[in-house]
Amino acid sequence: MRSQPLRAIPTSAWRTLAIAATAVFLVSLDGTVLFVAFPSIRRTFPGVSPEELSWILNAYTIGFGALLVPAGRLADRFGRRAFFTAGLGVFTAASVLCGVAPGVGTLVAARALQSVGAALLMPASLALVLRAFPEERRGVAVGIWGAVGALAAAIGPVLGSAVVQFASWRWAFLLNLPLGAYTLAVSARRLEESRANEAGSLPDVLGAAVLIAAFSSLAYGIIGWRADPGRATSALAAGSVLLALFVWRSLRVETPALDLRLFARRSFAIANAMTLLFSIAFSAMFFGNVFFLTERWQLSIFEAGLWISPGPLTVIPVAIASGRLADRAGYRPLFVAGGLVFSLGGIWLLLRADATASFLVWLPGSLLMGISIGMVLPSLSGAAVSQLDPASLGAGSGVNQAVRQLGSVLGVAIVVLVLGGLAKSARFEHVFALLVVSGLLTAIGGLLLPPRSRAPHAA
Repeated sequence: MRSQPLRAIPTSAWRTLAIAATAVFLVSLDGTVLFVAFPSIRRTFPGVSPEELSWILNAYTIGFGALLVPAGRLADRFGRRAFFTAGLGVFTAASVLCGVAPGVGTLVAARALQSVGAALLMPASLALVLRAFPEERRGVAVGIWGAVGALAAAIGPVLGSAVVQFASWRWAFLLNLPLGAYTLAVSARRLEESRANEAGSLPDVLGAAVLIAAFSSLAYGIIGWRADPGRATSALAAGSVLLALFVWRSLRVETPALDLRLFARRSFAIANAMTLLFSIAFSAMFFGNVFFLTERWQLSIFEAGLWISPGPLTVIPVAIASGRLADRAGYRPLFVAGGLVFSLGGIWLLLRADATASFLVWLPGSLLMGISIGMVLPSLSGAAVSQLDPASLGAGSGVNQAVRQLGSVLGVAIVVLVLGGLAKSARFEHVFALLVVSGLLTAIGGLLLPPRSRAPHAA
């Protein structure tokens, strides 16, 4: 029996992909740029503690992680183009507010608003792309859509450090305005509206609010432990209670913000535990490395961005090769090998933490980390949903993305706690030791997965 020829991809589909990918590029670039911009922001507000400044990162990550799934469901119900354009408009406007923020409080609030825009935009962008492409050609579209995010993460350190070094950290936000405004104008004219055939029930917005409060309390407790252990203990206790309340509510409502029932599947639970652990390590690595290079080794922001860039640039080719390997051999070999390589990178940095600043000393650890991240991070989402039925793929992916964002919040919080005042004498060795342990635990988690877990195929 002869296979059906592939349908041609219409021009309108490529146009939709270009618009969606541009918006995804903006959102993805914003995260990595902020890591390298953080030291400069700190110098602008010298009277504000690192604990308070860390909320510039955490306010965004918490809001984005908690709102991602409800926003996707609302976009399916009320219109994906409407949510995409609304999200892009909110994100662009909030970027301007970040760029002109007179104080840290205003900047944190604007970052929280940015997270709302990003959460509205991201799931709607992928849904628009999938709707525009023929079913048998969607793999190409999803690959390009995902690669754009990886490209933004790769060039973010260099671009961000250059903007901060030769202009100001404020321009890292303000540069979103021209591209965001242009994409918004094109979106309104060129994108076609689409909705899900079956709208379903409204998502649990109250549950998402409880989750935001839980994440915020837990992060506050970790960050504030050194300054005020009593208040930090209260925050951790409150966060734990709120998290328990979220779990209780999610198991009882019809359409929870995150479908926690999926954790009954062993492979899903293990993969998400690995996602949490590796996301903590990834954020701690990125955030800690920026401060190690600028504080202990006294590099400029631009030099630090250049030194960091080989690792992220390694991620893309390794991720492509790892995806092909996962199709043949499953995810277990990637996680075991990737976790061990991550530990080796941590050991290299740990043993050379007191060395004199040298790019050749730094490069091997950076490359090892990049290789490991390329093997592990893109595969975690696939491993999480590999044993789920097709109807649960969207919900499972949403849970995994939320877990990843929680890990990012905790990684930043742990670095701030461990490094204290982020001075030249800060104990960066503790951060590098965390990377070693995280890599080993990731490898152990890989061994616990089913040996032939592979990428899922929709029905």
